[in-house]
Amino acid sequence: MTDDSDVTGTVGVDWDLAAAAFDEEPDHGLRDPRVREAWAVRLRSWLPVRASDVLDLGCGTGSLSLLAAEQGHRVTGVDRSPAMVALAREKLAGHDAVFLIGDAAAPPTGERRYDVVLVRHVLWTLPDPARVLRHWRGLLRPGGRFVLVEGFWGTVSPVGIPKDRLAALLAPLAARVRIEGLSDEAALWGREVGDERYVAVAMPE
Repeated sequence: MTDDSDVTGTVGVDWDLAAAAFDEEPDHGLRDPRVREAWAVRLRSWLPVRASDVLDLGCGTGSLSLLAAEQGHRVTGVDRSPAMVALAREKLAGHDAVFLIGDAAAPPTGERRYDVVLVRHVLWTLPDPARVLRHWRGLLRPGGRFVLVEGFWGTVSPVGIPKDRLAALLAPLAARVRIEGLSDEAALWGREVGDERYVAVAMPE
């Protein structure tokens, strides 16, 4: 998400129609080597050092999934858009990754559990974030963690989740919550941004 019009138009978007052009945004496709490297460095600092099972919810075309797989992690991606999933499968061909079509709020992963639940710019779109976080907590193995990249965008009609609100939502579920601001890192977004962008790394145990 890169500007007010993009963000405010997110809810209700036909993601199958949007899939073909999705990676054209610098922070979606990570095609610029500087943007890609910025995300790779950040992701490495958020994910476990050892090879882990990562559940990428609302994975889109799989750009973060690819970075995680390249860092040695086993990735399961979930997105409700078949077109997005098709692109993600193509992007990660040959990597230790599987992609499922389904709802990020209630992913179709059965009894499987993961070391990381990774979500970028999805939680704010869901109608009951507190309930969704409780459900996602049940998808984590002991010692697992959330990596939640979120933000609060726009000036006239702002949308998103302010970092203080997300910290409060995570407090009953996590023993440790670390919030890192991302707004000042233009390399992540391909340009300077003036809104609130951040990551919450939360460890329930």
